[in-house]
Amino acid sequence: MTFLWPEMLLLLLLLPALVAVYVLMLGRRKKLALRYASLTVVKEALGAGQGWRRHLPPALFLLAIAAMLVAVARPAALITLPSQHELIVLAIDVSGSMRATDVAPTRLAAAQAAARSFVEDTPMTTRIAVVSFAGTAAVVQPPTLSREDAIAAIERFQLQRGTAVGSGILVSLKTIFPEIEFDLSSTNPRLEPGSRDPTRAMSLDQPPAREPDAVRPVPPGSYKSAAIILLTDGQTTTGPEPMESAKMAAERGVRVFTVGVGTPAGEIIGSEGWSMRVRLDEDVLKNIAGITNAEYFYAGNAPDLTKVYKTLNSKLVMEKKTTEITAVFSAIAAGLALMSALLSMLWFNRIL
Repeated sequence: MTFLWPEMLLLLLLLPALVAVYVLMLGRRKKLALRYASLTVVKEALGAGQGWRRHLPPALFLLAIAAMLVAVARPAALITLPSQHELIVLAIDVSGSMRATDVAPTRLAAAQAAARSFVEDTPMTTRIAVVSFAGTAAVVQPPTLSREDAIAAIERFQLQRGTAVGSGILVSLKTIFPEIEFDLSSTNPRLEPGSRDPTRAMSLDQPPAREPDAVRPVPPGSYKSAAIILLTDGQTTTGPEPMESAKMAAERGVRVFTVGVGTPAGEIIGSEGWSMRVRLDEDVLKNIAGITNAEYFYAGNAPDLTKVYKTLNSKLVMEKKTTEITAVFSAIAAGLALMSALLSMLWFNRIL
C-alpha cells in the first residue's frame, strides 16, 4: 500500500498523546472516588463496568481516529478492477509460414480456433477489430460488437506471401486512431535511400500520407480504451521496421500484447522447388511488448495457444490497478466510531 499524501501520516503521532490523556483521566477519577469512606461506595463510584467493557468503547474510538488519520494520507493499493477497454484489435499473421504443422493441425488453424474462443469469451460491451497481415496488412473486420462478424472475418483468412509485422501494428493503430497519418518513409531499413516503400500505401489502405502532426508522447500503456493483440510465427521480411511501429504505439499509450506461435526449432516448408525453415523471432516480439508496457506469450502447441488467449482475456477484462482507497478507511473509521458510541450507550448510558 502507498500513500498519495504521506506527510499526513505524522498525525498518527497524536495517538500516544490521546492514550496518555485517557490514562490521566482514569487516574483523576480514581482519586475522586477514594474520598468516599466505604469501599462499597468506592466501587459504585468507579462504575459497574470495571473490567474490559469499560475500556472497549474508548479503544474502538481510538482506532476510529487512527483510521481517519490514515484516510487523510490518501492511501492507494493495487487492486483488481474491471478494465476500461472499449476496443481490442486482433492482428494475426497470415503469411505462408503459418501453414507449418508443428502446431497441429496447422499454425493458422490453431490460431483461428484460439481467436474464435477469445472472441466468444470477450464481454459484449467490448468492440473487436480484426487485422490480417502478411506482406501487407489490412483491416478485415472494422471495430464491431457483433461476435458473429468478427468470427466470420477470422474464418476467411487466406495465406499470403511475406511477413510485415510492422504493418500489422500500424494498421491496428490506424484502426484505433483513424485520424492519425503515419510517415513510414524512414521506417523500412530494407529500402535504398530515396526509394518508395511498395507496402506503404497498401498497408494502411490509404492514399499517400501528408506530413504527420506532432505527437505529444504519453506514458507507454497509459491508453486504457484499446489494446492490440499481435500473433505471428515468423521474422519480418518486408514492410516497416517492427520496433519503429512499436514506438509509435508506445507514444500513444497503446499496449501491444505479442503472441509467438510455433516451435523453437521451427519447421522446413517448401513448394515448387523451394524450401525454407520458419522460426520464431522471439526477441523482437518480447521487445515490442516491452516497449509498449505489455507482455509476450509463447505458444508451442494448440492447447498453449488457447491458454494464452484465455489469459489475455482475463487480463483485458479485469486489470490490477493502483487505486485510491481513502473511502475504505473512512468507512472503517465511521463504523468503529458508531460501534464505540453504541456500546457506551448500551453499557453505561452515555457516549464515552
